[in-house]
Amino acid sequence: MSMTGKAALVTGGGTGVGRAVALKLAERGVNVAVNYSRSATEAAATVADIEALGVDGVAIQADVASDASVKAMVEQVAAVFGRLDVVVNSAGTTAFVPHEDLDGMNEADWDRIQAVNLKGPFFVSRAATPHLRASGDGAIVNVSSLAGVTGIGSSIAYVASKGGLNSITKSLARALAPEIRVNSVAPGAIDTRWMDEHRDFLQVAIDRMPLKRAATPEDIADGVLMLVENRYVTGEVLVMDGGDSL
Repeated sequence: MSMTGKAALVTGGGTGVGRAVALKLAERGVNVAVNYSRSATEAAATVADIEALGVDGVAIQADVASDASVKAMVEQVAAVFGRLDVVVNSAGTTAFVPHEDLDGMNEADWDRIQAVNLKGPFFVSRAATPHLRASGDGAIVNVSSLAGVTGIGSSIAYVASKGGLNSITKSLARALAPEIRVNSVAPGAIDTRWMDEHRDFLQVAIDRMPLKRAATPEDIADGVLMLVENRYVTGEVLVMDGGDSL
């Protein structure tokens, strides 16, 4: 399947899994819009790396939790590239709160986690739908988490947001078919800067998984690209966890 000349929007595309996805798309000839919220320097660096691969890139600041900002972002992407074929919802946030510490999860953190991780992908997918339908081969991939499958994760709020995202994935797959395919990847432990201050949490996950290593962002990006390229898969939640859920 040739992807040359297509256009993609990757939220949270300046760092981590989002950056890895953006670069793999660019390697396949896709023009890529890199969304960021606060990581302006990293997003600019990612765009420079995209352009070094011979395709067009653009960095766009937007808070995916804001419907108005999302709508403006999607229209900017369509205006810059003249089309939109792929959306990867990679933006996410969390707070590390032990599950048994019910009082440790404050309302502000709960609301922000749901807003970014759950409302955000819905807002982006909704705004992108007309353009993805016009593409004739639209694809949405949500970056979820093993936490949404097992109920184990950085906090109960995070688990709830990713469980909801897995459900939204299936609902949108039904609602947007046949023109648009909608899938999710559900990674387990990933070694990113997110984990720099939580190496103990990461090590616990590594110790219990059969493959005995955390994923790299590139590992997860490979799964995202498989779901973008395979035209006969929709409504799936692809668990990528090194065997952690066995």
